[in-house]
Formats: sequence, C-alpha cells, structure tokens
Amino acid sequence: MRVIGTAGHVDHGKSTLVQALTGTHPDRLKEEREREMTIDLGFAWMTLPKSETLPQGEEVGIVDVPGHRDFIENMLSGVGGIDAVLFVIAADEGIMPQTREHLAIIDILQIGGGVIALTKVDLIDDQDWLDLVEEDIRLGLKGTILEEAPIVRVSSLTREGIPELLRALSICLAEQPEQLDLGRPRLPVDRVFTIMGFGTVVTGTLLDGHLKVGDEIHVLGNHPVELRGRIRGLQTHKMKEDKAVPGSRTAVNISGIDFQQIQRGDIIAHPGDYKLTQLLDVRFRLLPDVDQPLKHNTEVKFFIGAAEVVARVRLLGVDELQPGQPAWLQLELSEPVVAVRNDRYILRRPSPGETLGGGVVVDPQPKKRHKRFSEDSLLHLEALTKGKPEEVLLQSLFALGVASFQDAITRSNLETEAARQATQELLASGELVLLEHDPTVQVISPQELITSRNHWERLSSQVEEEVEAYHQAYPLRRGILREELKSRLKMTARLFNACIRKWIQLGVLEETRLTILKPGHHIQFSPQQRRLIDGLLSKFNLNPYAPPSVKECQAEVGEEVYAALVDMGELVEVSQEVVFRRIDFDRMVDELRKIMQRQGTITAAEVRDYFNTSRRYVLAFLEYLDSQGVTVREGDVRRLKK
Repeated sequence: MRVIGTAGHVDHGKSTLVQALTGTHPDRLKEEREREMTIDLGFAWMTLPKSETLPQGEEVGIVDVPGHRDFIENMLSGVGGIDAVLFVIAADEGIMPQTREHLAIIDILQIGGGVIALTKVDLIDDQDWLDLVEEDIRLGLKGTILEEAPIVRVSSLTREGIPELLRALSICLAEQPEQLDLGRPRLPVDRVFTIMGFGTVVTGTLLDGHLKVGDEIHVLGNHPVELRGRIRGLQTHKMKEDKAVPGSRTAVNISGIDFQQIQRGDIIAHPGDYKLTQLLDVRFRLLPDVDQPLKHNTEVKFFIGAAEVVARVRLLGVDELQPGQPAWLQLELSEPVVAVRNDRYILRRPSPGETLGGGVVVDPQPKKRHKRFSEDSLLHLEALTKGKPEEVLLQSLFALGVASFQDAITRSNLETEAARQATQELLASGELVLLEHDPTVQVISPQELITSRNHWERLSSQVEEEVEAYHQAYPLRRGILREELKSRLKMTARLFNACIRKWIQLGVLEETRLTILKPGHHIQFSPQQRRLIDGLLSKFNLNPYAPPSVKECQAEVGEEVYAALVDMGELVEVSQEVVFRRIDFDRMVDELRKIMQRQGTITAAEVRDYFNTSRRYVLAFLEYLDSQGVTVREGDVRRLKK
C-alpha cells in the first residue's frame, strides 16, 4: 500500500488535480469550499493503471496539503509518511515562494521520489512559454531530491496529460522500496473524530508494522493519564480490513477512549513498543536562504510525524549556525513526542513564520544534556550516526528476520566484543529471542538461530492465525498436520522445529504425534452428529470384538465424523478394514498381556477363541500390535516385546 502527497504553491491547482485523478475532491471543510483554498489535510485514493511491474494496478492514497503560507504547518502534518510527492506547479505562474518552501521541506524529509505536474496548461497557448517554464523548473529543482523527476503537462479541466501523469506516478512508485514491517506499528494521528454508533476514529499513515482488529493499543502523547484502548475496526480507503499494513492510509475505530482525549500528533502503538521523549540529539542543516543565523537557545517549532511542539535549540560545538551549514543540536521539547532513530524532522521559526531546516534524529533517548563544547560529546554523536551497537545488531536482525548468531554479527559489521555486549543488552531488554538455546549453557553458539522480539511476535501471530483458521475450516479435525503447517508458514525444517518447540514451551500451541493445535481445542460435534455417533457405538456394544468395518462406520456417520473419532482416540483403526472402540481395544491389549505374561506365547487361534471372534479381526489386531512394538511374531506364535 502506497501514499502520495501533494505539494506546491497556493492556487496552483493541487486539489483540483486530485479530483481529476481520483474523482474525489479532497477539501472537506465548508470554509475550504467557500474560499477555494485547502486549509487542512485532505484525503483521496485511486487505482493506478496496470504496468509491467504492477500487472493488477495499485491502489494508492493521496494526501492533499495546503499551499498557503498561513497553513504551511498543517502541510507538515501530512507529508511525513508519504512514499512519493506529486509536486504541482502552475504553468501561468511557475515557481513561487511556497513552491520553494515546499521543495525545501520535501528535500529535508528525503521523500523517496516524485513527479512534477505542470498544471493549467489549458491557459497557455504559447508552447515556447511552457518550454521556458519547464527550463525554470529544472533550474529550481537542481541539487534537490526532485532534480531528475519527470515533468508532465496537465490540465485538470480538459484532462490533457492525465493518463501520462498516472503512468509517471505508477513508474515512480514502482521504483520506491516497500514499507518495512518491523513488527512495531505506529500511526501518527493526523485526524480524530467520532461517528455515531462507532465512537472514536483516528486516521494516519501506518508505519513500521501492522495493526489488527482486536489489538490492544496505547495512545502516546501529552496526556495526564495513560490512554489504552482496543481496535474495534480498521478501514483503508473506506474498505473494512481485518489487518492494516505498513504504508497504508488507515482509519482506526478505537473502543475505550473518548475522541476528545486524542489529538493530532499522538501516536497509536502497541503497549510497550515506544517511549515518549522530551530530549533529542539530532543532525541539522540550516537552509541556505533563511533570513538570519540560528543562535543557541532559540525557540523554534519542531515537527515530526504529525506532531508539532515548541522546542528550544541547544547548539553543540558552535556559537551560532550560518545559513547552509550543518551542525549537531540537542532539542529540549516542551511536550513529549515519540521519535525513532533516523526519523526526519523540520524546524520552523515561530514568528515571523519561516522554515529553518531539518535533519535526522540520531538519539531519541539521550541520557543527559550535553556540554555544548565537549569534544567527547561530539565524538559520541559522530559514532551514533553509525548507531549504538545494540541498535546496529537489531537492525541487522530486522533485515534478516531469522539468522544464525554468526550471520547477524557478520551483517552488523560489529567487532566481537561490541557484538557480545550488544547481545547481552538486547537479551536483558527482551529485544533478542534465542530459538535453539540450551538454558544450561551460558554461551550462545555461533550457529544458533536468533531473531528480534518483533519478528518473533510476528511469527507467533502468524502461526496462531494459521492454526485458528485450520480449526475453523476443519472443525472435525484434531489439528493441522505438522508438515502442512510448515508448508503454510514457508519455513525450513530447522526453523519450524525450533519455533514449534518454543511455542509449545510457551503454551502458544499443543501437539499430538502428528498434529499441531491450539491449547484447549476440542472437536465439537453437532447434536445430529452426536446422535449418529451414539447409534454407531451402540453397534459396537452388540459385539465389541467383531465390530462394524471401517466402511460400515463411515457409511453410518460420514467420513469426516469417522476420521474425527479416530483422531480423538475414541476409535482405534488397526487396518484399512478393521476398527475397534478404544475401550474394547484397551481391554483386548490388557487381557493379551496377562495371557502372555502367564504362558509366554500365544497363537492367533488362541486369541480368536479367547475373544470369541473371527480370524479376520484377530490378524488385523495382532499385526497392529506388532507394528506398535507391543508384540513380536515368531513363526506361528507371538510374545511380548522386551
């Protein structure tokens, strides 16, 4: 699932273009319609045309942002989680002030790619003018992330260029990497409202993991009390979903929390996955065209995800920062936010409003305020650009999923001692899971399989879903065959066996000799099936040692019910034709043991006469006991196996 964000100067036709592409006008507020100006974020979606990379086409969301400078901060709430930008420039005006400011923001946030829509071409008859505007655009894009972006001439009124624009967007998105599922979902809230009969609903672009209906969630933000609720429903593009995936525009219906308690910028996450912070170490670059240098202790507005808070800048290593220069900053926030290493952010001057620049979060949880001119602190921050050892090792595991301990260390490129310490820290914090570890051995084997907690939780969720789905599809079966489950999970035999052992130890699953099932799962027969079973078992009562055949049993109750009775152990199938009730079978085995313990051996004829049955049943019974290692045949007699 992908999301495109619009950007560009006010009145250059962003919302009208979105309507031409999707059939939906993104301006939802009455004031927006009256002023013909986007004030807050708008949303729409469309299906891109089929291509070689996307043979089925792809459904994508669109976030339409304001272009007017008075609403630039609303714009920042919408561009944090997009995959590509639809950068809109009107042919009759070309590059304007907010064009440059939006471009600077897109560049700072390192949006993966984009397409330039040269709109309102229906107003221009002179092709030379359009060529000049394109040349000016190319010059303005030089040195930015959109430098090589295609320019498509379009008219939202005549629909000229709309098919070409859709193809360009499709190609652009196909070149962008898929959003990673790290097992730690976070949804930056950009809208919150209530719907009669449903309650609280929040929307945002989902990052770093998936959400499922029924999940417990934690609302992280500036709240006096802890806010916990549960996901009642999920929608993507107004379609109900059981699971929302990373990168999707997602609406979450939450039970247990009033909508007035949540605000834009809050984070919806699983409990325990993220921590709030009010102190950040960041790398920053001041834009080259700002009005004045950035001084220590300056008060700024800090934007990350959909959050906006006031912050104070602590310049590290310099007295003041000149336009165009990079520096280390420590930001002291007035309110807590959720930030993750490598998240990108924007700083703006509050008054007069001006985008100062931005950069990347290096340490979201620094332990203390740094001394401003400490060489050790600056060296520490430089080292953190590569990541803390435990973060580097964890990122390696995120990429590998499951790997041997040695492979994870090799990928992380950590030195042995640093890797050892990182491993101990990750184990202590519960972020690392050992899949094959012998608790009596202190040292982790280089070949032992390990994974991250998030990946392990994702695997655990997947296996529970698969087993539950099997129980729902086959209610008369005890459980799913081990080999079938391994195939469904697409695991190697080694990984599957390691995981199954751990899930059984943790009580997530139970096993029989051949099947896997959920703890406490029992086959439940309907009243009609139970009546058929009672009728069949009454026939076993008539002659327990010469009972109905397998085919007769199947004809009486049906193949599925018969198989369930065998699976549950109520019937013991000793051959393709002969079956006994468990109680009768156990009695026969017990009596046979006593006879052989008393006289040493027994013949088939003696067994036939003892139980007053026929040779057909006796031979099947004795051959089954041979196969199970209870008896051993020696010529015409059998004895108990030692």
